[in-house]
Amino acid sequence: MDSELRDFVRSHGLSPQGEPRLLGGGDIAAVSWLETDQGPVVIKRDDAERLSGEAEGLRVLGQATSRLVVPEVLGEGDGWLVMEALESAGRTGRDETALGEGLRELHDTTGSMHGWHRDNACGSTPQPNEPLEDGRAFQRERRLLPLTRACHDRGLIDTRLRSRLENVAADLEAWLPAVPASLVHGDLWSGNVLFTRRGPAIIDPAVYRHYPEVDLAMLTLFGAPGEGFFAAYWDGDAPADWPRREALFQLYPLLNHLLLFGGAYRSGVERALSRVEAG
Repeated sequence: MDSELRDFVRSHGLSPQGEPRLLGGGDIAAVSWLETDQGPVVIKRDDAERLSGEAEGLRVLGQATSRLVVPEVLGEGDGWLVMEALESAGRTGRDETALGEGLRELHDTTGSMHGWHRDNACGSTPQPNEPLEDGRAFQRERRLLPLTRACHDRGLIDTRLRSRLENVAADLEAWLPAVPASLVHGDLWSGNVLFTRRGPAIIDPAVYRHYPEVDLAMLTLFGAPGEGFFAAYWDGDAPADWPRREALFQLYPLLNHLLLFGGAYRSGVERALSRVEAG
């Protein structure tokens, strides 16, 4: 594979320097770091359609925000993706503020339809994105119900828990307001946020348009943004129903983790569900 990797890098005008280094954390794709004559690059090897979607997502995010660092796509094709490499640096309070400001800028990019023009994936789980005008319907039909059915079919949730999830999905119009569809990263857990010398960076997107709480809830589920982040993001007080929205938009990633990794995540699903039901 090293020779294939080198050939692909050369085909995009880069000259490899030294040997590629396999990076950890590549549960879905094989990920390597390679020094080149134009600086270090990160190379992914995976399904061509998945990598095409990631490359598109990186370009879209890069165009939508000037406050966040997004790695530049240097080449793609034949199941390869070459990107600018980003090196982590120390995290500061100013970084938290910049992340909040940058994410608010990203979410200010809105459209009329919730979804995306192509499907992608959340981890290894296919993520349907066929657009719908109403975000409540999108959350129900494209997110909660497909994963609820999948978890039930695999015996990961019982009929009672499935019924509770379906009831919450059916009741969204009763309390969740309709909003314009914000551009979201789509998989913004803490591991996909880097703090670099150039400022906070976001990587590994699964972009679409939906409620901005998609990204906020993922950050709080698998990480702990500081107070500076929320002060900058909301530029004032949080929405009054933020705890309920947070729990709602954590249900999808929790169901996905239950599907991918098994029963250890069932209790998390139940806790988030109870918070939504409590209002």
